Formats: sequence, C-alpha cells, structure tokens
Amino acid sequence: MLKTTPLNAAHRALGARMVDFGGWDMPVNYGSQIEEHHAVRRDAGMFDVSHMLAIDVRGTGARDFLRRSLANNVDRLRAPGRALYSCMLNHAGGVVDDLIVYFFADEFFRLVVNSGRAAADLAWLESLRERHGAAPELLPRHELAMIAVQGPRARERVWQALPKTHAPTQALQSFYAVQLGELTLARTGYTGEDGFELMLPAARAEPLWQQLIGCGVKPCGLGARDTLRLEAGMNLWGQDMDEQVSPPDAGLAWTVDLASEREFVGKAALLAQPQRWRLLGLVLTEAGGVLRSHQKVATAQGVGEITSGTFSPTLERSIALARVPMEAETGALVQVSVRGKQLEAKLVQPPFVRKGRILVN
Repeated sequence: MLKTTPLNAAHRALGARMVDFGGWDMPVNYGSQIEEHHAVRRDAGMFDVSHMLAIDVRGTGARDFLRRSLANNVDRLRAPGRALYSCMLNHAGGVVDDLIVYFFADEFFRLVVNSGRAAADLAWLESLRERHGAAPELLPRHELAMIAVQGPRARERVWQALPKTHAPTQALQSFYAVQLGELTLARTGYTGEDGFELMLPAARAEPLWQQLIGCGVKPCGLGARDTLRLEAGMNLWGQDMDEQVSPPDAGLAWTVDLASEREFVGKAALLAQPQRWRLLGLVLTEAGGVLRSHQKVATAQGVGEITSGTFSPTLERSIALARVPMEAETGALVQVSVRGKQLEAKLVQPPFVRKGRILVN
C-alpha cells in the first residue's frame, strides 16, 4: 500500500500522472513536464514535498548533539531562523543523507530529511543519541505538510495567497526561516530559483494549495523538480551520493567543516582518505542521445561515470553530473557511451542554471 500526502486527492483532481516514488503515491506531472519546468524558471510553480520529513531536535544539549552528528558546523547558526545545508555521515565518511537544519532556539532545531531516508535517518540519529547519552528529544513531525513555491514571482504569489505573511517575510534573507503560529516559511528550495518552502498542519495544506492555484502558481510534479535541481547542480541522494560515497567525491566538500577542532561522525575517516573523484557537469555537444546515470565517461585521465543526467529544457540540450578522475579539467571534451554510440560532451563546472540565467557555454 503506497503512502499518500495530504494533497493526494488534489493531485488526482488535477489529472496528475501518479507514480510510486519510494513507496509514496506522487505526481510526476500534470500534463507537460517542460511547461512546469519553465513555469518555475520564468514565473512561479509549486511542488508537494510532504513526503519529506521534518524532525524537531528539542531540549538541553540540542546544539551539542547536532555538532557531533552533522558534517557541517551548527555553531554557524546563531540568528534565529538561520538554516544550514549539511551531510550526515557514517563512521566510514559515507553520506547517510543530506539535509537542511534550521535553528530556532538553543534548545530547538529542525531537520528536514529526504523521504526515502527518513526511517534510516531517525534510526541513525537515535543510535548516536544513545551512544553519547544525549539529552535532546527527536520528534518526527509526520503531521506536517510541505509545499515548495519556487520561481522569480514565487514570493509575491505566496504573499497574495497569505497576505499576513508579507510583512514578517519581506526582508527574510535566503536560507532563513520564520515561524508564524503553525506555519513555517523558509526561503530555501531545490530548484535554483527564489521562493518559499512552507511547512504547515496537514489539514491546512489543500486549502492553501487551492489558494496558490488561484493566485497563478502552477502545480508541478517530480519530473520538473528533477530537471530543475539538475540544472541547478544540486545533488540527489542515491544517485550523486550515498553511504559509500564521501562528500568530497560527491562535490560536497563545501558542506563539511574540517577547519574547527570539533569532532563529528565521519571526520576521522575523511581526514584519513584522500579525495578520489571530482563531480563535474557535462553538456552534450551533439545530437543523438540523452545523458543518463551510469553511462561511462571517457576522459584523457581515465574513465568516470554519470551520476545524474537529463534533457535540460532551459539549455535545450542534454546535461549531466559525472564523477570523473581528479585530474580532469573543465573545458575538456570527453566521450560518453550512449546506447552503444560514443557521443561528445564538454566538462563544465556546475551549476548550469541559477535564477533563470544560463551559466555554462
């Protein structure tokens, strides 16, 4: 039996094509995936991300617990509402999950983790809490729905639907959140565009969804979410990294704080093992195929592999993220094996697109 979000009936009423996404019944599109993609790049689109899980970390020692549990340093979070992107590592330095942590008070942090990793993440955090005798509670917020409204006009559309949120969030900076009663608005996202991620009680989700549609926000499915995040050069757990891949090998060294004396799970392993791979972007330079995960990439320095690939509606050509030898350089031409053919592609530094602007040649 597939799990459903509070918006499942609304998706079906809109004629969404539904798929099994890690055990959840989720919309992949509502018609044209490319139109949904362009709506986010050019105006405003929204995604049901209620399958993701918020976990509140509350109580004495919450900061100390997360200081040990996450690869990025929560000591950077001092202003209420400030958010931080981080990986959570195992003892071998592999990525258990990537997540966002929000700071609301010294005894109150909120993690938002990936849906497919929620149970594993909770079990891992509980094991770390027991091992260190940590005091804070871990409170999974299954009763919360989440809607991501993204695009250059996303914030004004939200303010139109929820006028009382305008004043408290008008000056809200990127990677900050504010709590307004039962509603949390975070200026974060997974598309490379501006907008809000909204967390609210499940009973309020469908009325808000309908209000946003009435304000001109286009419902978007998982298909557009994937092409948008890949254009933005954002990693996906299970494809671009997993428990056998370290953050440096996944292009996420910037999310790891090795400078401070703070000890955290996986630090010793990272210090002991050299980085083996670079994660770079690929742009297909010729027609005849689409770049997909697991395709081999032949560089002058050796063979790498695509971790995520798709057709980019913004660039109107195929793009990918690929794990390639450390010596490989951006600008180099490589050969990709696509259905038995060798196609030429160019190595580039991601992201490909941010804030509607194409960033690669």
